[in-house]
Amino acid sequence: MSYLIYKRVLNAIPMIITISIISFVLVNFAPGDPVKAYITPESTVQDIEIIRESMGLNDNILVQYIRWGKNVLKGNLGYSFADHRPVLDKVVERLPATIGLMGVSMIFSILLGTIIGLVSAFYNNKLIDKILTFLNYIGISIPSFWFAMGMLHLFTLKLGWLPSIGMRSVGVHTNIDLLKHIVMPMLTLSISNTSVISRYVRSRTITQLNEDYVTVAMAQGASKREVLFKYVLKNSLLPLITIIGMSLPNLVSGAFITETIFGWPGLGQLGINSIFKFDYPMIMATTMFSSIILILGNLISDILYGVVDPRIKVVE
Repeated sequence: MSYLIYKRVLNAIPMIITISIISFVLVNFAPGDPVKAYITPESTVQDIEIIRESMGLNDNILVQYIRWGKNVLKGNLGYSFADHRPVLDKVVERLPATIGLMGVSMIFSILLGTIIGLVSAFYNNKLIDKILTFLNYIGISIPSFWFAMGMLHLFTLKLGWLPSIGMRSVGVHTNIDLLKHIVMPMLTLSISNTSVISRYVRSRTITQLNEDYVTVAMAQGASKREVLFKYVLKNSLLPLITIIGMSLPNLVSGAFITETIFGWPGLGQLGINSIFKFDYPMIMATTMFSSIILILGNLISDILYGVVDPRIKVVE
């Protein structure tokens, strides 16, 4: 297992470097000029050049990237063009909110998706299975931003049950208030993953129910429900772990959309705002941290895969 982790970490290094190069090039060649945020009607050409020089934008892109890379290796992500605060400080402030939202959404997707998948397989080809399968297709197909806007319209504007924006109400620091704020972002971020997990668990469970060990267990007097939860569920973990690893990119990218719609103070919202402000250091920081989260998530998925199936250690 240690060799597996070591190998994955080594493979991640060139991947991170490649992502940084591509991101840096795209950011610098994108339309817009961050200097415009500092220009006033009274600014002269000389003033503009001084600003550009102070921001390090007069150097060619290779020099800028090397300078940025050296600073990153020293733990210095630079200063935000928008408010001149250290980029690392702003990322550290926002990171827990994003990790928390993604973690809660993933746990919710796993639990609900597994339950729906098991129920659907237990009642295979019956009415409840057809209804759940239909709902899964809707969950996979529905655009997350449309689903988010629909919930805002229903639960906030019409019913007034849930707050529309932010992580907490002003002056309120209770768990109930936090729970109310996280419900809609969590549902938006988890609806697609829940449907995908449910379909895979259903497919795997139906396959396992046709295996010989199930027939033997039922012949010995075990009920179908007992076999389902005692034996079949365990053998359905492998594809579930794989699907969790595959769903991480959607979870990371979905966080940017979800946090922006609901005003969730996380890394995704920070990244989107940085794009509109042409805040190059902040864009690079949010991109790299999102990539690292994704890589770490896949590493954890591989480790769990090896724990559940010891044969993976031999193959690796």
